[in-house]
Amino acid sequence: MPLERLQKIIAAAGVASRRKAEELITSGHVQVNGTTITELGSKADAETDHIRVNGKLLQREQQRHVYLLLNKPKGYVTTVNDPEKRPTVMDLVRGVKGRVYPVGRLDYASEGLLLLTNDGELANRLMKAASHVPKTYVVKVAGTPTEEAIAKLRGGISIATDDGKRVRTGPAAVRIVKQAANPWYEITLIEGRNRQIRRMFEAVGHHVEKIKRVRYGPLTLDVPPGEYRSLTLKEVQRLKSASAGGEKKR
Repeated sequence: MPLERLQKIIAAAGVASRRKAEELITSGHVQVNGTTITELGSKADAETDHIRVNGKLLQREQQRHVYLLLNKPKGYVTTVNDPEKRPTVMDLVRGVKGRVYPVGRLDYASEGLLLLTNDGELANRLMKAASHVPKTYVVKVAGTPTEEAIAKLRGGISIATDDGKRVRTGPAAVRIVKQAANPWYEITLIEGRNRQIRRMFEAVGHHVEKIKRVRYGPLTLDVPPGEYRSLTLKEVQRLKSASAGGEKKR
């Protein structure tokens, strides 16, 4: 088997995402044939080399990949562990064979479709391709935005980022799905900034009351809140194709 970068091998084994694998390497938690490796350019042979992460030998059977679609309820954080001891999405997938972790995130108050997997390669591609894999949400807002405000959301609008900088969002598809004093909209993004939809509506003067992700690329939310299912082989292939398409566009 040809030599591959260590972080790719670790991610493919389902131990961690590629980004986390890089952190494990640089912090001295990875050994190859008894030697601690800290250089990110290092390569190894997954078939013949003895690779240990945190002292645990990578097993070939770890490479069995698991792909889950979860309907995240609000009130759960999208992390593996939470220092504040809040419920995490991992509490909802107890009993799953193989260690999985979330792809991207939905914030504490948001709900809907969340992917979890131990396929580090796919997770890395999906997060890199965040600006090309469409994600659709239904959103309830306080008050009725004007047509001018909706046009701004469709064309791109300046919002603040977590670090206080300002960025312009890309074009978004926005359509009303329920007329009311506090209407519901469907919005599709081709990027994935933290709290992006909330910040977009706040930029035009409207607070988001509820937000649910209902589609992610080729996948549609089809399980009740708090429940999950495995992806079919066809769905996995379509998801891989969508993420590969995003990489090519870059």
